[in-house]
Amino acid sequence: MITSKLTSKAQTTIPQAVRSALGVRPGDEIAYAIENGRVSLTKAPTPKPRVGSPFDDPFATFREWDTPEDDNAYADL
Repeated sequence: MITSKLTSKAQTTIPQAVRSALGVRPGDEIAYAIENGRVSLTKAPTPKPRVGSPFDDPFATFREWDTPEDDNAYADL
């Protein structure tokens, strides 16, 4: 059995063997499932961006300022 200690801030380090088994890396999310007094730890699935979301086109949110009026207003900058 692999163990780790809980800090006073309720934090723990996931041991290397567990990280390797789950295939998790820094920045990954962890999912917890609680059943019958036991907790299962898994790598959370990476959500796929919805079509049309800003993640499809990171510059999509700037289109609201892409008008001839804006071009004129900011032409001297």
